[in-house]
Amino acid sequence: MSKVLILEDEESIRSFIVINLKRNGFEVLEAGDGHEALRILQTVPDIDLALLDVMVPGIDGFEVCRRIRETNERLGIIFLTAKVQEQDKVYALSVGADDHVSKPFSPTELIARIQSLLRRVNVHRETAAKVTFQSGPFSLDLISKQFKKQNEAIELTPTEFSLIQFFLEKENTPLSRDVLLDHVWGKEYMGDPKIVDVNIRRLRQKIENNPSEPEYLQTVWGHGYKWKGREQ
Repeated sequence: MSKVLILEDEESIRSFIVINLKRNGFEVLEAGDGHEALRILQTVPDIDLALLDVMVPGIDGFEVCRRIRETNERLGIIFLTAKVQEQDKVYALSVGADDHVSKPFSPTELIARIQSLLRRVNVHRETAAKVTFQSGPFSLDLISKQFKKQNEAIELTPTEFSLIQFFLEKENTPLSRDVLLDHVWGKEYMGDPKIVDVNIRRLRQKIENNPSEPEYLQTVWGHGYKWKGREQ
């Protein structure tokens, strides 16, 4: 049973989410402010996913996300917020979120987005994927869940890990935004497709020597992105 933490200060909204998550088989932990959310995360280490509202008492959701990512890249994070401006969505992703759901939302949409992210969180547990990829200075081990550059570990979020795995599987092949969305986020994904671009920028910050002139995770104008490996 997957454990989900909800950070939401409005009790009516939190109760609505809790009811729907429990109906779908999730174990739920609740926090009404940022400090409480961080305390729960420290004391319950096996939480799989966090739903974070932005405007909450104490520490806001953005800061909670930043603090989580300082020590934990593998926890799935979805923002729940009434903020719908493009810059807010991009900022949520830039501080380490995997997805963003704008209020008001339907229970069906929320559950679908949670399940899609949990598939990425748990991808390393799939017994069929017992493979190590090597590309230039990079290696990806799906068993140990480690991504390294020149033997130095690079911490990835669940979404970043799934993207890197797909790029390495399709080395030197241009992949469109739609293909990446379908493979990583799922065909049922109903959010902003620009989530792909934000995650690509975030990955480049982690892996490229010069993110503004990417050597490995390249843009293919008119087609999408590709992982530049050794040409056959």
